[in-house]
Amino acid sequence: MKTNNLGYPRIGNNRELKKANELYWAGKISAEDLLAIASTIRKQNWQLQAEKGIDLIPSNDFSLYDQVLDLTLTLGAIPERYQEFAKTNNSLDLYFAMARGAQKNGQDVVAMEMTKWFDTNYHYIVPEFTKNQKFELFSTKIIAEFIEAKKIGITTKPVLIGPVSYLLLGKEKEADFHRIDLIYNLLPVYFEILSKLEAEGTSYIQLDEPFLALNLTDKERNAITYVYNEISKNFPNLKVVLANYFDCFGENLETVLALPVHTLHLDLVRCPLQLDDILESGKLDANVNLSLGIVDGRNIWKNDFKKSLDIIKKATDVLGKDRILIAPSCSLIHSPCDLDLETNDDTLTPEIKQWLAFAKQKIEEVTLLKSFASNEQEAETSLWFIENTVANENRKTSKLIHNEAVKNRVANIAKGDDQRQNSFEVRRKNQAEALNLPLFPTTTIGSFPQTTEVRSWRAKFKKGELTQQQYDDLLQKETEETIRFQEETGIDVLVHGEFERNDMVEYFGEQLDGFTFTKNGWVQSYGSRCVKPPVIYGDVSRPNPMTVKWAEFAQSLTPKWVKGMLTGPVTILQWSFVRNDQPRSETCTQIALAIRDEVVDLEKAGIKIIQIDEPAIREGLPLRKEEWANYLDWAIRAFRISASGVKNDTQIHTHMCYSEFNDIIQNIADMDADVITIECSRSQMELLDVFADFKYPNEIGPGVYDIHSPRVPSRNEMVKLLEKASAVIPVDQLWVNPDCGLKTRHWEETKKALTEMVAAAQEMRVAIGSIA
Repeated sequence: MKTNNLGYPRIGNNRELKKANELYWAGKISAEDLLAIASTIRKQNWQLQAEKGIDLIPSNDFSLYDQVLDLTLTLGAIPERYQEFAKTNNSLDLYFAMARGAQKNGQDVVAMEMTKWFDTNYHYIVPEFTKNQKFELFSTKIIAEFIEAKKIGITTKPVLIGPVSYLLLGKEKEADFHRIDLIYNLLPVYFEILSKLEAEGTSYIQLDEPFLALNLTDKERNAITYVYNEISKNFPNLKVVLANYFDCFGENLETVLALPVHTLHLDLVRCPLQLDDILESGKLDANVNLSLGIVDGRNIWKNDFKKSLDIIKKATDVLGKDRILIAPSCSLIHSPCDLDLETNDDTLTPEIKQWLAFAKQKIEEVTLLKSFASNEQEAETSLWFIENTVANENRKTSKLIHNEAVKNRVANIAKGDDQRQNSFEVRRKNQAEALNLPLFPTTTIGSFPQTTEVRSWRAKFKKGELTQQQYDDLLQKETEETIRFQEETGIDVLVHGEFERNDMVEYFGEQLDGFTFTKNGWVQSYGSRCVKPPVIYGDVSRPNPMTVKWAEFAQSLTPKWVKGMLTGPVTILQWSFVRNDQPRSETCTQIALAIRDEVVDLEKAGIKIIQIDEPAIREGLPLRKEEWANYLDWAIRAFRISASGVKNDTQIHTHMCYSEFNDIIQNIADMDADVITIECSRSQMELLDVFADFKYPNEIGPGVYDIHSPRVPSRNEMVKLLEKASAVIPVDQLWVNPDCGLKTRHWEETKKALTEMVAAAQEMRVAIGSIA
C-alpha cells in the first residue's frame, strides 16, 4: 500500500509567495529574489511530505500565479497580443502580463480572462485558442522542478493538467471550430514533455482530468480514449496516475475503466458510492490500481478514521493492499497550511480546534490511515486513533453547535418570505421616483483601496495599541475622504469604502454566531490574492446589526445616495469552511435569515440602495447537471429570503464575479435583484449576449474596466465597451461600474480609472441624448 498526494499549498506558511509577488510587481525585489523565495517554498513542501511518509510526492503543483497559466506558457499557447513580451528574455514579464495585463515601455495589453476553477473559490487564467492554434514546448518548468527536487534527494511525481481538460478549460477565440479538435496538435507537445521527464528518471506522472467529473459529450470521451491509449503506446513504462476529483466519473466511468493507465484516483469525499460501482462492475483491469481520496482536501474537518478504514478495507478485500493508494480527495491547495500555527485560543477554542485538520495534518492523516490499514491491531491501541475517535464523538454532542431558536426560525419561514412586495416593473417606477438617477448611472462595487496605512490601523487596534474611539476616528476620516472623492469625480451612487472590513466574508462571520476564525488559515483565491475563510461550526444567527453604523455615517456626509454593502448568504457559505454535519442548504438558509435582518435594519436607517453580493452563486453549482435544479432551488431561495424584507422603493443590487451565465440565466432572473453588476471587461462584453438573448428584464451593470489588472483603461476604451453593451441591452437598463471591488488596487490608478469611467458615462449620455 502506498500514500499519494495530489498537490500541496504553494503560498507558504506565512504567505511568503503573496508578499514576494507583490514586492516584485512593485519593483522592490528582483526576479532572482522572487524565484529564490519560490524555490524555498517548494523545497520545504517536498521535505515536509517526505518526512511525513508520503510515497508519491507531487512536483509542478507549485505556481507563481496559476497552474493553468503555467501550462499555457509551457505549451506555447501565447495569445498574439503578448508576442512582443514573448520576444524578450524576461519570461516573468510575459507570464505576469498574461495574468494581470501590462502597461510598460509603450505596450498596453489586457490580461487574459479569469474564471472559477470548477466549484471552488480558486480562479484560473482561461486559455485562448484559435482555429489553427500551434503548440510548442515554450517553458520547461515541469522538468526543471523535477530536477530541483531530485537534487535534494526526492524523486517526485510530476503533475500536469491532462490534455483533454486543458482544452476544455479554454475558450475558442474564433468561430467554426471546437477546441477539442486541437487535441492532435496538442498531444505531440505532451509527448515531448513526457519524454524529457522520463529521460530525467520519472517513473510516475499524475495527469489531472477533472472534466471526467462533468457531463462529457461522446466526442470528448473519445478524445480521452485516444489520448490515454496514445500515451500508453508511446510510454509503456510510465506509470500514469489519472486523477479525477470534485465528483464521480458518472456516465464517463465505462470509458475510464477501459483506459490503459497505472492508477485511477477517486474523490471518495464528494462521491463515496463510486468505489462500490467500480468494485462491483468487475471491469477494473487487474493491472490498474486505485488511489482512494478519503481525506477531505477541500474542507478543514478532521478525518473520521473509523469510517475511512472501513472504506479502505472494502477496497483491499477485493483488490489486495498492494493495489491501493491512500490520498486526499484532491489537491491540498484548497486547504490552509498548518493547524500548528493556530495559537490564539480566543477565537479558535481548544474544543473546536480538536475537530480540525489543515494540509500538514491531512498529510499525517493519510500516512496514519496507511499504517492502520496495514496493521489493524495497531489502530486499536494507537493514541492517534483514540484521539481521533474522541474528537469526532465530541463534535457530535457539543453544545456549541446547536441552537434550537435558529432551527425553529428556519422551520417556520412563511410563504411569501422569499418574495418582494410587488413585481420589478412596479418597483422600478417607485425606485425611479425615489432615487432620481440619470441615464447610465455610475457606481462602484463596494470597496476602495485598503492601503498599508489602513491595514496597519486594523492591526494596531487588534493588538490593543489603538482604542475603539481612536480606530473609529481614523476610519471616519478615511471614509469621509472617499465620499468627497466620489462626489468630486461625479459618481452617482456612492459607497463608504469598507475600510473597517478585513474581508467580505470574514467581516460578517466575525459578527455572526456559529462562526469562528483562524489566525493563519489562508488559502489562495487567485495570484497573490489569499483569503482566510471563516469556519462555520454551528447554527448561524445575527445577535446585533453589522453594517448599519458605517452606512449611516457615510450617508450623513452626502446628499447623494450611499449603498449599503452586504455579502449574500450563498457566498458566505461558499467562501467559508462549512460544517459537514448537516445539509449545506440548511446552513445557507440560516445565513439568509441573518442577512435579511441586516437588510431590514439598513432600510430603517435610511439606506435606499442595498447591495447583496453573490459572486459565488455559480461556483456552488454541482458539477453534474442532473444535480443543478436542487442546488439552484435552495440557493436562489436563500438570496430571495435575504432580500425580500424591504419596501418597493428600496433598490436591491447584487454583484457576480467571473461567471458563465448561459445555462443559469433563468435562475439569475429568478433572484429578482433590481440591479445586477457583473464582470465583463476581460470578455469584452461577451457575457452580455446571454442577458440580451434572454431579454433580461431588470437593470444591469456590466463592468467596464478590469480591477484585477494594474493598467488604467482610457475613456475611449470604456466608451467602446458601453457602446457594445448598448447594442444589446436597452440603455435605460444599463449602469456603469468597474468589474469588482477596488480593495486590492492603489489609489493613484483607482482615481484615474474612475475619473475616466465617469467621463465615459457622461459621453454616452450626450451621445444618446443627441440620437434622441
